[in-house]
Amino acid sequence: MNPQLDTLLQPARLAGLQLRNRLIKTATFEGMCPGGIPGDDLINHHAAMARGGVGLTTVAYCGVSPDGLTFPDQMWMHAGILPQLQRLTAAVHAEGGAISAQLAHCGYFSRNRPHNIPRPRGPSACINQYGLFSGIPFGGAMGIADIGRTVAEYVAAASLVRDAGFDAIEIHMGHGYLLSQFISPALNKRRDPYGGSLENRMRLPLQVLAAVRGAVGPDFPILAKLNLSDGFKGGLDIEDACLAARLLEQAGLDAIVMSGGLVSRTPMFLFRGDSPLPQMVPLEKNPLQRTAMKWFGGASFPDLPFEELYFLELARQMRRAVSMPLVYLGGVASAEGMVRAVNEGFDFLALGRALLNDPHLPQRLQHEGATWRSDCTHCNQCVASMGLPGGIRCVLNQPVVFA
Repeated sequence: MNPQLDTLLQPARLAGLQLRNRLIKTATFEGMCPGGIPGDDLINHHAAMARGGVGLTTVAYCGVSPDGLTFPDQMWMHAGILPQLQRLTAAVHAEGGAISAQLAHCGYFSRNRPHNIPRPRGPSACINQYGLFSGIPFGGAMGIADIGRTVAEYVAAASLVRDAGFDAIEIHMGHGYLLSQFISPALNKRRDPYGGSLENRMRLPLQVLAAVRGAVGPDFPILAKLNLSDGFKGGLDIEDACLAARLLEQAGLDAIVMSGGLVSRTPMFLFRGDSPLPQMVPLEKNPLQRTAMKWFGGASFPDLPFEELYFLELARQMRRAVSMPLVYLGGVASAEGMVRAVNEGFDFLALGRALLNDPHLPQRLQHEGATWRSDCTHCNQCVASMGLPGGIRCVLNQPVVFA
């Protein structure tokens, strides 16, 4: 076994948590919470990841409030689903794995409109691309009272995560959701203490981190998913991302999962590979939205060539900026790539599509060593499969018809 691969497969600590290895199943929205309730598919999905040998599996998009959901069937964290959450964590623990909950709020980017919220809100008033044809074309600006309420919702959700038996929390600060909207200069146009300089734009993310830390205690691992870049001129760039990382390190964050791109504008900056748009269009139920996706979706979902470790150069800059643990994400597709990432000084590796393709990847890596390579073709049809009954899957081993 290569020494670097051996390091990846050995136990490691993340704050007060002992993980059996340094491989993390990153959050990839599952689409397995019908009616907002964690279902058996979600439990089986993460139990399979643990059975396959990952150190930590991450449950994607656990909304902190009803108005924090991008659409109504997403899970939001409230006491009514505690039994289902406990079943989920118990199933992962029974397989020897650890489990993290990704706490998220959509901000203005939503098709969801609870009865008491006239429109979704983010840092600034804007056009809501996601709800353009769903009766909520505009997003409002959060007031100070909205910000305080949202911080309290993160606290309540974090307490539920702890009580449900999760081992870690990932705070979603990337991909154009609420905290990312505050961080990004392209989306945050405020002129109060929450806008302007990067330090001001980080005010809400840092308040959320401090409040979550107070809810779960000093040893409970808290990670944050943070963009290295928004992927377009005028958005968050790597210089500001590194400064944001330093502020989070000073505030006591335990690790950063490095990512990139905005769901609303540059999703392929994150995914790379083939566009999933041809599979997504037939699944869209709103006829106006379907037509818009067909004619204009190519601007956001172009084919973008895949290359292994495609975030490496940006991630190197963040590695130089902070000493805290960093989780490398982005194009990990072979044992050779894993060795390169370890040699670059990254503490953990996060995988998405490769583990969807083969949940037993860690076991294969232990058996195959330096010859391991993922069978994932980066077709990205798994992205479209989120909208199918039963949720996300790899179409290479679970063929589906997108119609």
